[in-house]
Amino acid sequence: ISVDFYIIIFILLSRNKFRNMKNKIFELYKPNSLEEFKIFFKDNPQETFVYVVQQPGPKINILPASDYGYLVICLPHFEQAIFSTAPYVHKMKKNLQDFRPQDYLLAVGDPVIIGISCIAINDATNGKFNVLKWERDQKRYYSLEFDIYMKG
Repeated sequence: ISVDFYIIIFILLSRNKFRNMKNKIFELYKPNSLEEFKIFFKDNPQETFVYVVQQPGPKINILPASDYGYLVICLPHFEQAIFSTAPYVHKMKKNLQDFRPQDYLLAVGDPVIIGISCIAINDATNGKFNVLKWERDQKRYYSLEFDIYMKG
């Protein structure tokens, strides 16, 4: 992410164009970011989080998803599960271990890693979780609620 990106975000926030947008983004694949996120998570239990499977490419704007909570990006853009899924099972279980039913998944990236993420979230929440879906015509995200085991 370039400096220009942050300048644009600052200008938009200062104009109150994104009143609901959470202005902190956690990138768990960067050094010390996971620890910083854990502290923030513990100190702010009332907040919701949008877990983004992978950093999207430069042409995809995920900032509207921050209306639903703080963005937590789990993996960098270029990673793909090619020869083995084991490293990604470990990474995603670690990155998604604090996922709660009130949080959201933004399924962006490698389809295999998205599948691994859904399984890890299912395990963490007993099958109850939310996914954000982009609606092209409306140009916004909508929340879809999952209850895999339909226990109420």
